[in-house]
Amino acid sequence: MRPLSFSSALCLLLALPAAPALADAPALYRDASQPVEARIEDLLARMTLEEKVGQMTLIERASVQKPEDVAQYQLGALLSGAGDAPQPNVPESWYAMVENFQRQALTTRLAIPLLYAVDAVHGHSYMKDTTVFPHNIGLGAADNPALTEAIARATAEEMQAAGIHWNFAPALSMAQDVRWGRTYESFSEDSDRVRRHAAAALRGLQQLRPSDTPAGSQKLFTLGTPKHFIADGATVWGSARLGNFRLDRGDSRDAEELMRRRDLPAYRDAVNAGALSIMASFSSWHGLPMHGNPLLTSLLKDELGFTGFVVSDWQGINPVNYGNYRAAVVQSVNAGLDMVMVPDKYALFIDTLLAAVRDGEVSQARIDDAVRRILRAKFALGLFERPLPGRDWQRRVRAAEHRLLARQAVQQSMVLLKNDGQLLPLAEDLPLLRVAGQGADDIGLQSGGWTIKWQGQPGDITLGTTILDGLRRVLGPQRIQYAADGHFSGPRKAAVGLVVLAEPPYAEGIGDLEDIRLTADEIALLQRMRAHSEKLVVVLLSGRPRVITEQLPLADAWVAAWLPGSEASASADVLTGRVPFRGTLPFSWPRSLAQLPINTYNSSGKTGCDAPLFPLGHGLRAGQQWLAVGECR
Repeated sequence: MRPLSFSSALCLLLALPAAPALADAPALYRDASQPVEARIEDLLARMTLEEKVGQMTLIERASVQKPEDVAQYQLGALLSGAGDAPQPNVPESWYAMVENFQRQALTTRLAIPLLYAVDAVHGHSYMKDTTVFPHNIGLGAADNPALTEAIARATAEEMQAAGIHWNFAPALSMAQDVRWGRTYESFSEDSDRVRRHAAAALRGLQQLRPSDTPAGSQKLFTLGTPKHFIADGATVWGSARLGNFRLDRGDSRDAEELMRRRDLPAYRDAVNAGALSIMASFSSWHGLPMHGNPLLTSLLKDELGFTGFVVSDWQGINPVNYGNYRAAVVQSVNAGLDMVMVPDKYALFIDTLLAAVRDGEVSQARIDDAVRRILRAKFALGLFERPLPGRDWQRRVRAAEHRLLARQAVQQSMVLLKNDGQLLPLAEDLPLLRVAGQGADDIGLQSGGWTIKWQGQPGDITLGTTILDGLRRVLGPQRIQYAADGHFSGPRKAAVGLVVLAEPPYAEGIGDLEDIRLTADEIALLQRMRAHSEKLVVVLLSGRPRVITEQLPLADAWVAAWLPGSEASASADVLTGRVPFRGTLPFSWPRSLAQLPINTYNSSGKTGCDAPLFPLGHGLRAGQQWLAVGECR
């Protein structure tokens, strides 16, 4: 099936009849030369209530009962949920899938194109063999906004290869408790660092380049979605209301002054940078779920001047009122939610909202405001002139320039925590290096959650290179002995050993973890490697700082490498000194479980054993020595 070209899409639009009430009026909304606001008002005047509510409906593509439902319910948007990919999982299949849905949308009376969304939070990582970049925690450690912007642009290009215009990113979360399963989606616990990267990521996703040849009045390359409004990283342990979740979807009880000082500036920056879609948080603010919280209007729209649309998270309206679905719909829409990620029972949602409007529980003005905001984003993307990107973007999937960006991000994100005796960098003429740990040679572990599947998974799940690959490249395969379990034959001790300790992949509340210390198996591996090595390096692959205080003496050097993505071999260039360490901690590193939560906002002024093991901003350089602060057990 061929993609919809500019000319074929325009011909289809011009052939469709106008609404009877405006049958003789020029279809101004179809004219790309007209001002966007005039086009919005012209289209809105032609729409029925059913068409408007359809635009407010976002569903998961696997939930579509039959393709014709897109046209029948006049849906506004679809998404591919985590791990939901066409088969085979290649760009051509993705593009054909989106194209088929878009064609359905263009058969409707007004031919309003669909938005199609995906969570491309570290590259378009649901699609196999793409460029998987380090998660945000690594980009925050690198603290190079220009690099973050370039990575966001590369991500947008690989999304366009799949026919997708809309990304549920960047996350503006500021995790204040590293036990949260979404900590790695945060650039930092610190507002200033998050602000630098949030605005950069949004620019990278949205800004057009002269070479992009925009369609008609197109203003955005792709649509970004700063998330999750607001204070989703500041919930209280044990306040979550879903299953075994402990922090995710919990309640934030911070004072309003702190919320405004810490969380709000990044959203203000995002709005000023041109955000036209913002996602509401699963969390609550002082007990009131954000999906039904008037702050969506009073704070985000009125105070910050946000003119785009607020989109819900997955079934995000349900917790607003678990006992009464209609009440949940009414409260959420009236609070300021503009598009609802249903994501499956779309007929129920549409019927419920229609009934609520007809009964006066939701005003026509509120519906018009929501649709106006949604249309503003669609016009800004140029979807009415070009409903799909060109297929030429498929040549950019895993392009050499994208992999180079990923390698730079891996290198710049690595944080040297400890380096006794200047063990690092390793000498390239090292006669023997023993390497252990499954994470040294596992693309799934090094990529973490939101990779191919929602929770991620170990193994060779996509193309890439590993830490072991990099060490073999730099030192030579003959100098490397690798045993994942740390059991070696031959000489009793090598001069240097290196062990990679990796968290299993996780995402969202499933990753909420009360005990973030090393596991018994990890400690045993560390001790085994210590016995096999005169000197020992530990590389931590994790989505958060972990409690390692008692194990610090077991190794001479410790490195935080976060979740580096598909190009982890680049870490070897840093470990061997070809590229210097430059990363700094984006989070305070806890000394003990008893300190949690610990962050820059609650540990300011604390010293000695009350202070973090490593403070926010810690990161050694060559020649620097870390000075431990006493025995704190």
